[in-house]
This record gives sequence, structure tokens and C-alpha cells, in this order.
Amino acid sequence: MNGIPRIRDIVSGAFSPVLAKHSRSFNLIDTLSVGVDRIQRNFEPLQGQIEQWRETQLTDDRAKLILYQAFVEGELEAPRSLLPSVHRLYFEPQYPEFSARTMWSLSNAFTSSFKELDPVPQFKATAKLGAFLEKLRQ
Repeated sequence: MNGIPRIRDIVSGAFSPVLAKHSRSFNLIDTLSVGVDRIQRNFEPLQGQIEQWRETQLTDDRAKLILYQAFVEGELEAPRSLLPSVHRLYFEPQYPEFSARTMWSLSNAFTSSFKELDPVPQFKATAKLGAFLEKLRQ
């Protein structure tokens, strides 16, 4: 980190360097305040996206095509070995709230299967999932 403290923007997965050259002038409260503000600004669009996904119905064929695009065509940076897990979690959900055939349920099937990955690949796959699904929803 070259001695520069960093704040992680949870919503976008980006890292923002904190521009404090000397630790004497570094104010942790101000720095955290900026980070929380960035997260809050990104929360409303994220909430809107989730609501759209909950309303976007998928046919079984469309869901299978999305899985094919993600894993077979390699459009999502995630191991192909997760395909059976995502398929099972979507078509045989563990929780009743994910039984609806929606983009939101499919997203949850992906993220639940990502839990099988080590932390860094899990983070990378999760970070790319939103853009991948949003592109397909339209």
C-alpha cells in the first residue's frame, strides 16, 4: 500500500486512495465519513436495480440461456465448475423467497454458488455479476 491508507468502496468494489501524505494530518473520522457518503450515494441506484430484477420474470429457457452465456460462452468471469450449482440453486431454490423465476432469484443462485470459491475469486465473480445480469436484462 506504499504507506497510503485506503478505503474500500463496498458498492462498486473500487479502491480509493486517501490522499494524506502525513499521518499527523490524517483524520480517520473524516475519511470514514467520506467512505460512508460514497456508499450511501450508490445505495439508491442499487436498490432500484434490485427492484427491477425482482420484477423481471424469466422463462426457464431464458434462465438456461443466461447460464449458458455465463459459463459455456465465458461471459462471466467465474469457474465453469459452478454451473451445476447455480442451475440447482435456481431451479430448486433452498429458500421460498427465491422460488419466483426472476432475475433476482437467478442473481441469488449465482451469489450463493460463489460461496464455494476462495475469497478473492468470490469477490471478483460477485463484482462482475451485476453488470453481466444487467446487460442481459435489457
